[in-house]
Amino acid sequence: MFQSTSSSGYSNGYHDDGGSGGGAQVAGHRLRRGRRSRSRDHGSVTNLRVSTRMIQQQQEEMGTDKAPTPCTDFDMAYFNSYAHLGIHEEMIKDRARTESYRNAIFLHQDRIAGKVVVDVGCGTGILSIFCARAGAKRVYAVDASNIAVQANEVVKANNLSDTVIVLHGRVEDVEIDEEVDVIVSEWMGYMLLYESMLGSVITARERWLKPGGLILPSTATLYMAPVTHPDRYSESVDFWRNVYGIDMSAMLPLAKQCAFEEPSVETISGENVLTWPHVVKQVDCYTVTLHELESVSTRFKFKSMMRAPFHGFAFWFDVEFGIPAIFPSNNNTRAAFVETPNNHDIDGNQRKKRANPNEALVLSTAPEDPPTHWQQTLIYFYDPIEVEQDQVIEGSVTLSQSKENPRFMNIHLEYASNGRHFVKESVMR
Repeated sequence: MFQSTSSSGYSNGYHDDGGSGGGAQVAGHRLRRGRRSRSRDHGSVTNLRVSTRMIQQQQEEMGTDKAPTPCTDFDMAYFNSYAHLGIHEEMIKDRARTESYRNAIFLHQDRIAGKVVVDVGCGTGILSIFCARAGAKRVYAVDASNIAVQANEVVKANNLSDTVIVLHGRVEDVEIDEEVDVIVSEWMGYMLLYESMLGSVITARERWLKPGGLILPSTATLYMAPVTHPDRYSESVDFWRNVYGIDMSAMLPLAKQCAFEEPSVETISGENVLTWPHVVKQVDCYTVTLHELESVSTRFKFKSMMRAPFHGFAFWFDVEFGIPAIFPSNNNTRAAFVETPNNHDIDGNQRKKRANPNEALVLSTAPEDPPTHWQQTLIYFYDPIEVEQDQVIEGSVTLSQSKENPRFMNIHLEYASNGRHFVKESVMR
């Protein structure tokens, strides 16, 4: 569920630098369409293969400074949400997602066959089974949600119990008594970083991955771009101007607040995008740190490609399943990546369209690509801003883990266009 707070010296919930000072803070809740409340690998109370006593012994041996982080009530609520089959059904039915992972696993079969794999957040176990069928010697399927119980039954039903070992517990807590050659994980949340599941991949990498081991996916890139979406505005706001012949325009301020106060997960098309996208964050799964994920900031500068009402910003991401040309001997070494087979170009700020989507093994949630269950995340303005062709839109965005709950994400957005300056703050819950 999303909740947003907006500082308002401006009637649309934004603060104009030329306007008056502080405004009221408003909070709201709503269910998201296609909600994916992710929990799978981060926390659980029980463990199919690891006893509580084993975990306690591990913590004692590691000492206080290295003990795993405690499992909070927020964690437990998050994990429990993944016990519901509907979430897994939605993910598996996302063909772009599931087939990309299957194709990546078999593309890298030479690095998986005969090797040891850990599947971080295994869910129903489908990626673990793909790895087993690609010839893995052993697969540790780790999941904190109670869905791990069903995953174990799925493994048995496919006669893979000798290969796939289901571990019911947090990555921070379970024991694997050997190094692993491969980490596979489908960790991405809305807006890429929402829900902070990448932290579990980092923990698995630090605990078990051999030097030169493979991580799938290997890299991820978060993008943003200004968008126009008059249909959405009309459906949510203009409806109230004439309701069965009754002027209900008095409802407009509340309608705007209810429709646009919070980030929205929905599908747009490439036609909605006003500019080339900007790279907010590039993630190298071999070297990214937990500290690096606490706060992500970038400055942007766009130039509108058309005259249109500017309704807000959209965010989406790509992940790539490449391999490093120079495998890192330790986690402080930056890897140079080999594309699979050819990477798309990034000039430092913009993602350029691929001439052929098959040039690289990429799972994309971009508006111009086939839709996925992640869709796109949009931050709408209460009132659109008319922009001309070539008009500059510039500013900054900061995405930071909430101090209340690191799985939540604070969004601080500042932008300026045609001499007007705005601020919007939201919390993605």
